Formats: sequence, structure tokens, C-alpha cells
Amino acid sequence: QVQLAESGGGLVQPGGSLRLSCAASRSIFGIYDMGWYRQTPGKQRELVAQCTNSGTTNYADSVKGRFTISRDNAKNTVYLQLNSLKPEDTAVYYCNLKLLRGGITITYWGQGTQVTVSS
Repeated sequence: QVQLAESGGGLVQPGGSLRLSCAASRSIFGIYDMGWYRQTPGKQRELVAQCTNSGTTNYADSVKGRFTISRDNAKNTVYLQLNSLKPEDTAVYYCNLKLLRGGITITYWGQGTQVTVSS
């Protein structure tokens, strides 16, 4: 069992920055991808950024060039740097872990952290 704990959310003005962190409760062994999703009321949870086991990063078109995902395996932590924030970035951001073992994918989610972009 893995627990994910997000932190770093808050209120920021448009154009501002935040840094989100997600720490896993224990070391992860095997092949795993980590990423960030976000969700607003009335909308499905959407992928924001992902960092695969091999280090490949993927971003939603809406955040490319503004957000940066990184991971520190030694600290069992994944980060999301959010720059040039826009009001439409307002959402609950969720950390995601996908563990690939035995031909199946086990998915873990954090509790979420609120990001609000407003003047």
C-alpha cells in the first residue's frame, strides 16, 4: 500500500507561481509512472503532467511551457512547478502513481491540493 501526500497548493495571483510536492509514504520498487492531474467542478479529471519511469515527460497542451514536472526517486517525491499561472488553472491538483507489475497497473491517488489563481 502506498499513500501519496500533496502539498504546496494555495492562492496565487495570475502570472504567479506555485510549487506542488507529492511524497509517497514509502519507497517504490518496480516500474512506475508519476503524474499530476487536476479537476474542477463539473469537469473530468484531466492529466496535467506525467513523468514516466524512463524519465519521459508529458504535458497537457494547456500547460506546456508553463509547468514543469520532476521527480526525486531518492525522496520518493514528485514535483510540479507551476509558472505563469492563469485563472483557468484553478483546480484541485492530484498526485498520481501508476505501478506496473505482473502485467497490470495499480493506481494510487493523493487527496488533492487546491490551487486557486485569482487577483
